[in-house]
Amino acid sequence: MMKIMMFFLFMLPFSLNNKFWIFQIFLFLGSFIFLFMGGYCYEWINVSYNLSIDLLSFSLILLTLWICSLMLLSSYLIYMQNNYIKLFIFMVWSLMVFLLMTFMVTNLFLFYLFFECSLIPTLFLIMGWGLQLDRIQASLYLLFYTLFASFPFLLSIMYIYNSYNTISFFMFFEGLINLDFFYLYICLIVSFLVKMPMFLVHLWLPKAHVEAPVSGSMILAGIMLKLGGYGLLRVFSILLKLSMKFNFIWLSVSIVGGLLISLICLFQIDLKSLIAYSSVAHMSMLLGGLMTLTNWGICGSFLLMISHGLCSSGLFCLVNIIYERMGSRSIMINKGLINYMPSMSLWWFLLCSSNMAAPPSLNLLGEIMLINSIISWSNFTLLMLIFLSFFSASYTLYLYSYTQHGLLNFNIYSFTQGYLREFILLILHWIPLNLLIINNEMFIMWI
Repeated sequence: MMKIMMFFLFMLPFSLNNKFWIFQIFLFLGSFIFLFMGGYCYEWINVSYNLSIDLLSFSLILLTLWICSLMLLSSYLIYMQNNYIKLFIFMVWSLMVFLLMTFMVTNLFLFYLFFECSLIPTLFLIMGWGLQLDRIQASLYLLFYTLFASFPFLLSIMYIYNSYNTISFFMFFEGLINLDFFYLYICLIVSFLVKMPMFLVHLWLPKAHVEAPVSGSMILAGIMLKLGGYGLLRVFSILLKLSMKFNFIWLSVSIVGGLLISLICLFQIDLKSLIAYSSVAHMSMLLGGLMTLTNWGICGSFLLMISHGLCSSGLFCLVNIIYERMGSRSIMINKGLINYMPSMSLWWFLLCSSNMAAPPSLNLLGEIMLINSIISWSNFTLLMLIFLSFFSASYTLYLYSYTQHGLLNFNIYSFTQGYLREFILLILHWIPLNLLIINNEMFIMWI
């Protein structure tokens, strides 16, 4: 683990100059180096002082490196306008390092520390390169929702250390640490429920997405939402007794909330807002499956974390491609785009079909496993899951058909087709999203 961290520290000088493409090439190189290091093992490997990875960490670190590489590829306009490019690259680098450390550490306090530190570069990305005046309000929503929810988590870490003299993940099993206080259970999981986000505490996410630049939206949807799922998977190993009693609360709220959010998606006219709310709907199904604590539920939530990170990031890239040409994200203005950009319309179709869990995407496998786990927990959830899946297809088809078909917008006098850079960006989202299903056993081995 120290080797990979030294490689990314070596990249620091490149983040402090204008060599945009050199930094991006090093990021892609780091992704492939880490891929071939071989973390295909369900046990902890590469153990060093407070740093280690297992299959869960390995997959999320690889996703972090991949999304950070594509963030630079999508932010070409910042490079062309020389919009504080050195500071932007440094923010991407620092965010990447904080996220890598969050997934690598094996100490609960260090996890909390880097979990909070990853907020700072995200905050700067939204406030510094955001697109509208409401970005300051959106940044403060993001900051205070996460900080206030995380403070009880810090207190619970202190209590665990004071009572059991350890906060190491290696010692997290029910026989050693046996937590039986309801308040401690709430304190440990509430920050992760806000980060996912669960329905009722999701209001920061649409605001942050709408105001963020494309790179901020990609990292928020691709990685930051997955921190909540990662944290829950880690702490539930010491909360099994309490989880069996109280998880039905969060499962019920998430399933009902996912259905309501899916209906809200059908009323959106801002493309970014629609994709942001669809992320909340997908996370609600993920949270519901995770709360069952079955093998299928945990494997399915792990699968959906990876697949949703790639799919929603690709959709935000498509919205940005349109925004750079039209100057608007309104669904009322962006109509009939299949006439202007027919080749880009293919990528809209491919990513929208993945978003509604069509084969052969990873979303399909993840949602099948989650639906099985939730129905095995209670047959009464079947009707809710039917409507949740139906409305998921409805708002995705609404997104695709309203943007690509319909009357032409005759106010457009000149228009550029997609650039090679944009097609490469979309291909690099779509290929892992649809080809990883061939090697899906690596996601199931983690349990």
